[in-house]
Amino acid sequence: MHQADARPPAKEPVTMLHRLKSLAASLRNAFGRGAERSLEAVPTAARSVRRALLPLLIVTAVTAAGYAVVAHPPIQPVPQGQAALRTNQFSGGTTEFRSGSFIRIPGLHEVRHFPLRDQSYRPAAIAKADGPAPLQSVEGLSLGLDMNLRWAVDASKLAELSRKLPDDIEADVIAPAVQAVVYKQIARHTVREIFSSQRAEIAAALEAELRARLAADGIQLKGVQIGSVDLPADYRKGMDRLLADSLASERMRYTLEISEKRVKETELQAAADKVRRETAAEAAGREQVIAAKAQEEAMKHVLPFKQKQIEQRALEAQADSAARIKQAEGSAQARRIEIAAESEARQKLADAEAYRVAQIGKANAGQMAAEGALLTKHPLLVQKAMADKLSDKVQVIIAPPGSGGFIGSALLGGTTPSKAEPAGQQEQE
Repeated sequence: MHQADARPPAKEPVTMLHRLKSLAASLRNAFGRGAERSLEAVPTAARSVRRALLPLLIVTAVTAAGYAVVAHPPIQPVPQGQAALRTNQFSGGTTEFRSGSFIRIPGLHEVRHFPLRDQSYRPAAIAKADGPAPLQSVEGLSLGLDMNLRWAVDASKLAELSRKLPDDIEADVIAPAVQAVVYKQIARHTVREIFSSQRAEIAAALEAELRARLAADGIQLKGVQIGSVDLPADYRKGMDRLLADSLASERMRYTLEISEKRVKETELQAAADKVRRETAAEAAGREQVIAAKAQEEAMKHVLPFKQKQIEQRALEAQADSAARIKQAEGSAQARRIEIAAESEARQKLADAEAYRVAQIGKANAGQMAAEGALLTKHPLLVQKAMADKLSDKVQVIIAPPGSGGFIGSALLGGTTPSKAEPAGQQEQE
């Protein structure tokens, strides 16, 4: 990135201001000398000319000052990511500004800007094999190299660098250093080394030499990246054919090695299979022998165990038979007790029923005797009882007065005197 802002401002307004001041001084001196010579002759005319030229000179000076202020404002901001160095042209003192704004007086101060962020430089002249300045290998072949440099200015030495470095740092410092180092390093290697085998070593050597060369000028090299290598068309075609033949040879060699490895693998698998079968047969025989011995040893313990099991089952059968007999005897005894209890309960229920019937009979006989005595003593109770029973169906009952008979005899089918028929009247529902 070119440092366009780092160049000193143009000095045309300053020169114009000096010219105007010189013109005004010359006019003032000329008119002053002429006035002095002709003061005695024409004092009134000289004074009139001086009065007429004085406002013109003042207006000219004010206009020149206003133009200078507009063209070069005294207050300038510091661009983001940059540092501004203001140098006094008379005293030589330098003031650094990294943020905000500062005052710049035209003709008195010179301002230069330096980038504080990392910058990237990509030399385009050496990027192509048919470019304006291609690189040369040790065989004399032209080639292009896509290279990118990341650099930054040493921020601790800005005051020194403002007096030391040129305005365009990339064009005047970095580009010559890159050309001097890259051409020398590339000319020591072949195209194959640059293209593939020693690319990392070449990049490390370029970075080390460029870092030392730029550090002397106060520039810090942050890194060097090498991209694609542009080869001549004829060389690329030949390399492609060579690579194709090399790949075919390598493929054939790998094919033969794979075939040999497969043969060895088959032999090893056959030998391993044979050993596996023999080992399996020996293991099976040992297992059978061990199983037979184990079965023989087990039978020594199994036969006494079986005998004990038979004895245990016989004892268990006897105990079960005795338990069943005891259970049957207990069930029979419980049944007999239940039958006796049931018989006794039924007898008690029969006695209680007979006693209840006897008591009910005695109560009914006593009640009938009491009712007979009551009816004999009060015969009208029969009619009242009859009326009470018929009261839910017969609303009005008119009995013949003085009949002396039972009022319900007509309803019950009894004979009634003939005299009561016209005088009696019944209403039934």
